[in-house]
Amino acid sequence: MKFILAKKEGMTRIFGEDGRARAGTILLADSVTVTQVKTKEGKDAYAAVQVGQGVRRTKNISKPVLGHTKGKGYSALREFRGAEGAAVGDTIDASVFAVGDVVRVSGLTKGKGFAGVVKRHGFHGGPRSHGQKHTERSPGSIGGSGGRAGGRVAKGIRMAGRMGSDRVTVTNLKVLAVDAKAGEIIVSGAVPGRRGTLLEIVSA
Repeated sequence: MKFILAKKEGMTRIFGEDGRARAGTILLADSVTVTQVKTKEGKDAYAAVQVGQGVRRTKNISKPVLGHTKGKGYSALREFRGAEGAAVGDTIDASVFAVGDVVRVSGLTKGKGFAGVVKRHGFHGGPRSHGQKHTERSPGSIGGSGGRAGGRVAKGIRMAGRMGSDRVTVTNLKVLAVDAKAGEIIVSGAVPGRRGTLLEIVSA
């Protein structure tokens, strides 16, 4: 199982041997350090590898986390379940991936703020004319009277609310290029988040 943390840099296009252009996302994968290894036989009772990346001022880190990382200030700590074969202190960089590898990428999507039902759920809204005033982008009835919900609003009714900032995993992305020296990985297609979003890359 191959894995690493990376930051989204932006999108580009890669030309294949057949001359066709493919959309790709540039991921900046700085080296990560293994901070903890969990095993099925240990007290955690499951296999996982925890890694740290980046630098953070130690005064901004809680004492328990600082003790756990042996006084090193990492800007990000992430755990990869199911990973094995690593030891505390090992360094992992972009060279673990090769062109042609199939990976899945996980991260937070862009936050959109409070959004209405048209933007959030794709509702068509109400008519613009024919006696209508303020119902163009309204949700319409939410089923509060009698009927299927029995005088209440049923669970799961789609309404306006905070949109985005959801954890999303995109699967079956192919590695198009790897530059281990620069720490860059280019994967096919789009990945969650904006520029600078921290992403988890795991071999499929």
